[in-house]
Formats: sequence, structure tokens, C-alpha cells
Amino acid sequence: MSTGDGCKHYSYPGMGEWAQKTMAYSQAIRVENRIVCSGQGGWDRVSGDISPEIQEEVSQAFANVEANLKHAGGKGWSQVYRVVTYSTDIKATHDLIVANYRKHMPGHHPTWTELGVKELGLPTMHIEIEVEAYDPEGATTELGQAQA
Repeated sequence: MSTGDGCKHYSYPGMGEWAQKTMAYSQAIRVENRIVCSGQGGWDRVSGDISPEIQEEVSQAFANVEANLKHAGGKGWSQVYRVVTYSTDIKATHDLIVANYRKHMPGHHPTWTELGVKELGLPTMHIEIEVEAYDPEGATTELGQAQA
């Protein structure tokens, strides 16, 4: 969806569309050759459920980032250059985040800011991941489609 700001907005099916409809925000926005993503929690993208197991929640948050980037026309974690993580318990999530970095971005090292917070947007959330990705090929494709 394009809006008056000149950017293309994306909200993936399920929770992304729900958030856009009920809370008036997009999951991702393409700004020229960048994809800027809203924070992704460890929710199931269809049901919105969050696992009570912290390891599963962190892994699902990483999977949600990947799905969000691809829904916006990107290639996923390989294009990420900036990450901010928000955690209600850094001691419980830190090593899990690092393990997921190694899994999703072997040989790739974006910038990372890790923040501890009192609470997140949903009472059952313990992690939220916000990323920006560089996607020059996708921007070229978007431009070509717009001119067609």
C-alpha cells in the first residue's frame, strides 16, 4: 500500500494486517533502497499467540523479522544492517539473540543496540526486534513496477 508520504507500506497477513487495522501502523515501509521494520515480537503471525518458553519466543521473533522483510520485497536477514532489540529480561534473552544472529546471519555482522525495558506492547512479550535493511535490487524492482 502506498500513502501520501511517497513510501510503500507493508503489513503481512494475520497479525500484521490486524495491527494495521486496529492500531494504525505498518509492519514495514520501503524508503527508497531501505526497508524499515516495526518491532517484531515472538508472536505467531496467524493467531498472535506468544509461547511461554523464552527460547521459542526469541526464535519466533527472528522468524517474524525474516517474514516481514520478505513480505516487503527484501531477501531477509542477509540485508539487515541495523538491529535494535528490546528485552524485559536481558539475562534470559541475550545468549538466545546471539545464537539466532549466528543462525540467521552467518558471516554477517550488523550494528546492534540491546536495550532492557520494563515492559513491551503486549503483557506476554519479553522480546521485540526492530531492523533496517538495505535492498537496492528490491528498490529497483519497485521503481520499475511503478513506472510500468
